[in-house]
Amino acid sequence: MIPDCISFNSIPHTTRIFSDFLSYTPEIRKFFPTPPDVAHVAAFARSVPRDRERQARVADALEKQNRAWGASEPTLRNIQRLRDGAFAVVTGQQVGLFGGPLMSLFKAASVLALAGQVEQSGVECVPVFWLATEDHDLDEVNQALLPTHDFQLTPFTATTAGVAGAPVAHIRFAEGTNELAAEAAKLLGESLAADYLRESYAEGETFSNAFAKLYTRIFREQGLIFLDPADPDLHRIAAPLFVDALHRSAELDQAVLERNQELRDLGYHEQVKVTRESTPLFALVDGARVPVQRANGAFAIAKKSVSSEELQKRIETVPENFSANVLLRPVLQDYWLPTLAYIGGPAEIAYFAQAAVVYEKLLGRVTPILPRMSTTLIEPRIERLLNKYEVELPELFHGECQLRDCLATRSLPAELKQDFEQTRLAVESSMQRVSQSLQTLDPTLVEAARRAASKMRYQVKRLEKRAAQAELRRTEVLSRHAAQIENALYPNKSLQEREIGGLYFYANHGPELINRLIEMAQARCPEHKVLRLDS
Repeated sequence: MIPDCISFNSIPHTTRIFSDFLSYTPEIRKFFPTPPDVAHVAAFARSVPRDRERQARVADALEKQNRAWGASEPTLRNIQRLRDGAFAVVTGQQVGLFGGPLMSLFKAASVLALAGQVEQSGVECVPVFWLATEDHDLDEVNQALLPTHDFQLTPFTATTAGVAGAPVAHIRFAEGTNELAAEAAKLLGESLAADYLRESYAEGETFSNAFAKLYTRIFREQGLIFLDPADPDLHRIAAPLFVDALHRSAELDQAVLERNQELRDLGYHEQVKVTRESTPLFALVDGARVPVQRANGAFAIAKKSVSSEELQKRIETVPENFSANVLLRPVLQDYWLPTLAYIGGPAEIAYFAQAAVVYEKLLGRVTPILPRMSTTLIEPRIERLLNKYEVELPELFHGECQLRDCLATRSLPAELKQDFEQTRLAVESSMQRVSQSLQTLDPTLVEAARRAASKMRYQVKRLEKRAAQAELRRTEVLSRHAAQIENALYPNKSLQEREIGGLYFYANHGPELINRLIEMAQARCPEHKVLRLDS
């Protein structure tokens, strides 16, 4: 039987800081003062001050953005509720090609689930999805991986136009994008997903608008609000925070360096590296996003010195030319929004341990963070293969055997498998008796007997493997099945949620998939979930 829940201890590359966060160990509480659960999120409302004028200005910007993307009535109602004083729970993700990997859907489902749970506790709350449009690493977003019907992996990369190093909000899809979108839509088959893809991705469109249009359609019934931080109106609202962060950059830098040392002292890693020249701001120079650094009592942008007064003037005059770094970004989010909690993945949780000191300095509070849902989705055909070959997800994740060899071994004739098993038992039983006799006769020979038993076990295992390889040569079916399992569940030796485009599953299972994911996000399992999908 395939389990519904797998411990993160069985998931590759789980960091100690994330594992301790899930357990909320005493060591971790210094970095995350609020326990990661719904009750504490709702109670945090008492700690969040609200600037109603600022909240209304942000709501106006969000309404303009979401209407442009084709927002539904539920989303517009939630924006009005935000304008009227509702709190927010937030998640965010890079604006990946064709909607990005599956975990983007998981984040959206997680924030919708949390908003519903907070509302049930009596606190008015709306869900917000932060589009990471000011990121400037194009390679991280300009790719998509979609499986074919027989689970072959098809990569997609778009041709783009824009300045190297520019925020992806300024990068546009170039000639050939319409054909690329049509190719991906054909692979998805006749479905809402294919329709939404063709409507959203086109030559001349930006990464941010295409992603927002797609997700606005997918989540039209759930009232999810999307926020593009590259909006000039939002930057004008943020200008005072940028100026404050600039003037206090040395203080913030020192606080982060001290926090990094505290993390190292407890054996945790630093997710974000900083230096004594760092500031929490980026600036646009000829369209490219470059860090603002401290230098000789002043500041430097692209190696050009600028005084504190001149830099403040620039921020106040053209705030859209400045943006927050990864540690200031969550603080900016909560400057704009009355945030009760942020939902993030393992890496975001790690850098929140560092961002907490920036929160304390600039906002006087530390917003709670909760883990996003982590899940493997299993299609019916793949489930049948897992059951047929008795493959467990942890052994697949950890590479405890080469899958083709494992499948071959488990496909040997029943009589031969039984013979090998009886041989192993006979070796163990016989050598145990020999060792006991040698212990009486001459104890110095017991170690030799142990080595002999080990060699016998090795030879039996080697012979069994050769028999399995003979079975593998005899049939191509096993190779095909092994490739299908790996491509579907552990593509490129990585979790499915990080590789496969979520649009593939939406195409196969339609809008009902979103409801199932939201229900899954509310499930009691705090670890890695497994969702078996219907045909």
